[in-house]
Parts: sequence; C-alpha cells; structure tokens
Amino acid sequence: MNVRPIRFFHQGAVTEVNDAPSTRTVLEWLREDARCTGTKEGCAEGDCGACTVVLGSLDAHGELQLQPVNSCIQFLPTLDGKALFTVEDLAGPGGALHPSQQAMVDCHGSQCGFCTPGFVMSLWACHRRHQDAGSVPSRQQIADDLSGNLCRCTGYRPILDAGQRAFDLPAPPFDKAAVLAALKSFAHDQPLSYLPGDGSAFHAPRTLIDFAILRAARPQARVLAGSTDMGLWVTKQFRELPELIAIGEVRELQQVDEEGGALHIGAGVSLEAAWRVLVRHWPALQDVWLRFASLPIRAVGTMGGNVANGSPIGDSAPVLMALNADIVLRRGERVRQMPLREFYVDYMKNRLEPGEFVQGLVVPLPQASTAVRAYKISKRFDCDISAVCAGLSITLDGEMVREARLAFGGMAATVRHATQAEAAMLGQPWSEATARAAMAALAQDFKPLSDMRASAAYRMQVAQNLLLRFWLETRPEDALAASDVSVWSSMPHAAA
Repeated sequence: MNVRPIRFFHQGAVTEVNDAPSTRTVLEWLREDARCTGTKEGCAEGDCGACTVVLGSLDAHGELQLQPVNSCIQFLPTLDGKALFTVEDLAGPGGALHPSQQAMVDCHGSQCGFCTPGFVMSLWACHRRHQDAGSVPSRQQIADDLSGNLCRCTGYRPILDAGQRAFDLPAPPFDKAAVLAALKSFAHDQPLSYLPGDGSAFHAPRTLIDFAILRAARPQARVLAGSTDMGLWVTKQFRELPELIAIGEVRELQQVDEEGGALHIGAGVSLEAAWRVLVRHWPALQDVWLRFASLPIRAVGTMGGNVANGSPIGDSAPVLMALNADIVLRRGERVRQMPLREFYVDYMKNRLEPGEFVQGLVVPLPQASTAVRAYKISKRFDCDISAVCAGLSITLDGEMVREARLAFGGMAATVRHATQAEAAMLGQPWSEATARAAMAALAQDFKPLSDMRASAAYRMQVAQNLLLRFWLETRPEDALAASDVSVWSSMPHAAA
C-alpha cells in the first residue's frame, strides 16, 4: 500500500502535509498551521459561509475549474491533488485589491467584516468564472452564487451591488499556467493512502475496482464523499472517524451517462452537476436545484451521498422517487439494482449490506405524457433545510391518470411515497375533485411530527396544498402542449 503525504498547491507553491489528523479540517489547518487567518469560523457546519475558500481542480478536459467550498467541514486530505485559494491570495502587484475586494469597499458591502472574506471568495470565484467565459452575470446569478454566504449587517443589497461593480474594475493578472502545471503534476502521484501516525487512515482510490476491493476488505471504514454531513460528525458531535475511504478520485463514479433510455449518475457526481443534468431533462426542477443547500455545498456534496445518507429531510430522494429512479449497489464484483423507494427501511437505516456501497442512480428519461414538479418549503428561501419537500409526477392517458408518483420528505422517518394518495388518483380524471381526494388520502399516508422547523399540522396542510398546486399547474385544460414535456414541465426562474 502506498503511503505518502497530502500534496496540494497553495500560495504559489506545492505544500506537503505529513502529520495532521485525517479529520483535521481545512479551516483548522489554515488558521492554526498555515497562519492564514483571513478565513473565519462562524458556524462550523457549512451554513454561514464565513469560512469559504476556493478549490481548483482539473475538469474532464484538463481545464481549471474553481469551486467555492466550506473549509470548516472539509477534511484536509481532500485537498490532495488540488489548488487552495484564500482571501490572502487575491491581492495584485503592490498589494492592490482585487475587484471583488475593492467593489466591497466602494459599495459599503462590509460592516462588522466577519463574513466579508467568505463573500469575497464567492465573488472572486464568480468573477473568475465569468471572466474566463467572457460574460457578465446578472444580479440574480450573483445572488445565486452567494447563496452560501450569510450576513447579519448589510441586508445584502450593497454586497450584490459590489458583485456587479467588480466587473467594471480592472482585474490583476492570474497565473493560471502555474496552477495548471501543479495540478497536472499531481496526476502522476500514486493514489493517496494517508497514515499520519495517530491511528487514523485516509484512502483515496482512483478506480472503481480498487474502491470495491478496499471497501469489501474494510467494511468498518466510513465512505466519504463530500463530507457535507460527515464533517458535522466531527465538528459538532466530536466523533472519531479512524478510517475513511474517499470516493472523490474514483473516475468511474464521477460520470453521468445516457444509455438505454435512462440517465446513469455515478455516486461521486456532485450535487451541482447531477442537478444540472436533471434540470436539462426536467426544467421544472430548476427551483429545487437552486434552493438545494448552497453552491459551496452542492459543489462537493454528491447526490449518491445524499441518497445513501437517508435523511428524511434530504431533498434528492423525493425528486428521484418521483422520477422512478433505481439505486445501484455494489459489493466487490457483485452489483444489484433496486427501486429507490425500496431502499429505506427505517429512520437512517437502509438495505446496504456490510462492505456494500452506492455505485450510482438510474433515472428513466422523461416521457411526453408525464408532468413533474418539485416543491421545497423552508423558513429561509436560500440555504435552508426543508420542512417539507415534495417530488410529484403524473402520467396521463388523455385526461385520465395512468400513473402517479407522490414522494415526500419531512413527513415521516424516511422519504417515502404517499401510496394512499396515489391510489386515490389512479384511473380517475385529473380534476380538482381527484386532487382533493388525494389531499384527503394524504392524511392516511403520513402522521408527521412537530419539531423546530414546523408543526405536524403545518406539515400536513402544506403537503396537501402542494397537491392542489400540482393540479393547478398540470391540469389538462391548461397544459401547454402536453405532448411536449419540455414545455409542460417548465418553470420560470433566472438562469443558474
């Protein structure tokens, strides 16, 4: 087994780390070891964005891609083979501020200043992406890019002003060639097996077969995808995670393929990339895509991980169930596939066997006679956990309901279908009477709980009202060319 240090590009040079614990966060390393204290700790759970940094990696075409991430929940070994940028890296020659910084000054976008470095890094990533593409983002696009950054002072207007003004200011040179050279050199390193000497271990296989062998041999190890959930086990619950197997470098798990009338989404595909593909086929899902957590969370979190985690308030599962998705499981060389609706057995319990892992998801491509909607209800519009999330699908034969799939998160111990409500719709005309019959039947499907996000009564009323909204948006008399699913399923929203 190869054992070597963590290697990444930082502040213009290759950095090597040999002895940090496997679950030391990037934020801890920055502030305590590298003494880069511009990056702040606010929530330590990937919610506030004060810790935002930008990671650089090579895309499938060998080009540099930059992603803002929450350094407070990213484990240090996940930097291996990447480039790390912080607020200390932005100044130009002679210390001149980057446009994203200068615009914050000019537009009074900073008050107490604690959140400012995180906002600046999100704005810098946005600025670089659009500068490389030769485009200028809309105000809504800037707001979407800032979905993972919270501010208690400004009210956001001056920060959005700064995001727009930054594109009017001259930008200092960015040495992309040096970054690309470092990233390409890392590709020649052996896969990371990091043993820092404290009893912990971090393995990062690069092929599916190597991962499958390692997973079968070490069923006690935890599989790490984006650490958007597992990071909180460390920062909030102080749990020990002595052995981790990371899937971020497994090439086969990073792919989305279209074959056999279905999308095949690898378990390592980021939430951002997976939702982008789903929205391409089902435009009605765009609003839920943009409201799923935040851009930094979606950049590293994976749809496979969100499904495997099995949280009853995970937003991927209701939508995927409505799309009639299957989940693909693997142990060693054995691969099995089952409907996602059968995967969950109880609260945070599923049908994974020891040594088995989620290999991917299979989503049938849309049919012309099927309409799909997804709705997310939460206290805050951006970057919030759902009180109720609904994935709803209906297939009509003329005006009659041939098939209905109604899946809800936040209503039970697991995400699951509303079977009684579905039965109330089957074989019936898609009318208001049928919709209201399904609303009544929903009370037989779920007995929701009350918690800090919503009361049981509120959850039930909202879920029932979403069924009525679904009918209002898809009723046959108002369907816009029901044979054209791209039209029937579309919902207006600013471009992502």
